Amino acid sequence: MDLSLKGIHHLTAVSSRIRENYQFYTKVMGLRLVKRSVNQDDVSAYHLFYSGDKRGMPGNDLTFFDWDIPREQRGSNSIIRTYLRVNGHDALSWWQDWFSEQGVKHNEIVEMDGRYTIFFEDPEGQRLALIDDGGQGDDHVAWEKSPVPSNQQIRGQGPIMLSVPELRYTDLVLTEILNMRQVRQYAHPEEGVIHVYEMGDGGPHAELHVAEQPHLKAAHLGAGGVHHVAFRTPTDEEYQEWISRVRSYRLPNSGPVDRYWFRSLYFREPNGILFEIATDGPGFAVDENPDTLGESVVLPPFLEPQRADIVANLKPID
Repeated sequence: MDLSLKGIHHLTAVSSRIRENYQFYTKVMGLRLVKRSVNQDDVSAYHLFYSGDKRGMPGNDLTFFDWDIPREQRGSNSIIRTYLRVNGHDALSWWQDWFSEQGVKHNEIVEMDGRYTIFFEDPEGQRLALIDDGGQGDDHVAWEKSPVPSNQQIRGQGPIMLSVPELRYTDLVLTEILNMRQVRQYAHPEEGVIHVYEMGDGGPHAELHVAEQPHLKAAHLGAGGVHHVAFRTPTDEEYQEWISRVRSYRLPNSGPVDRYWFRSLYFREPNGILFEIATDGPGFAVDENPDTLGESVVLPPFLEPQRADIVANLKPID
C-alpha cells in the first residue's frame, strides 16, 4: 500500500484559563464547541474540541487540555504557530477589523510564502495566524450560530509550524517514515528559513513548516503552548498499516489507542515533538445529535461508570 497522510487532523494545545478560552474561541474566533469531554488520561481536566466546520470534521479541530500549569516557556523542540484558514483577502480584511473591534492584538496583513496572512495570539499567548487558503481543502459547512459571518468563518487548520534545533533527523522521520515531501523553503522575518513539507495532495491544510533554530533553548510546555499535532489517515486499514510502518522503523510509540471518536497512534520525532496519526472516523456524531454537539459533557464508554465523580470535579465554562 502506498501510504500517504492526508493533512492535519487536529492540534491540541494547553489552557490554564479554560472559561476564558471557551469565550475567546467561540465568541471571538467564532468556532463551534463540537465535543465537551475530558482528557482520557487525566479525567480531572476538560478536553474541549473547537471546530470551524459545523460538523467537526477532521482538519478543523483545535482542541485544548485544561491544565493548571504556568505559562509556556517558548523555545525550540516545539510547535510554535498554528495557522487557521479563511478563504480570500476580503475575509482577512474582515478579520483585521473584527480583531480591532474585539481588542485582539494582531499584525497587519502581510504576504508570506505567497499567501496573505495575519499573525495574532490568544489571551494566553497561543501563537496563531489566519491565512488565505484560496478555497483549498475539504468543503466547509458554516455554523449558523457563529458570530462570524459564514463567508469569513475559519475553514480549518494548516500549515502547522515547528521549531527544531537540528533539521536532519526530523527530516528523516517526515520523509522516510511519514512519506512527506520537502517542496520549498522561504524566509520568515522572525523565525528564519522555513522548510515546507507536504502531505497528500498538498495545500495549506496539508503542510508542516519547520524552522531549524539551533540557537534556541528547548521549550517547556505550559499554558499557551501546544501539546501535539495529529495527521489524518482516512481508514482503519491504513491506520493499521501506519502502526506496522512506525514499528518497523523501531520508533518508540503508543501502539493503537482508541479515543472512541477516532483511533490514534502517538510517537515523538527525534527532537521530542509529539506526533499523532488519527483516523477520520467514526467522528463526533457517533454519540451525539449533530445539532447539539458540545452542549453537554460526553464521555467515552469506558469512562461512563465514573461520570458522576468526573462531572462533579469540572468547572463551569458557559
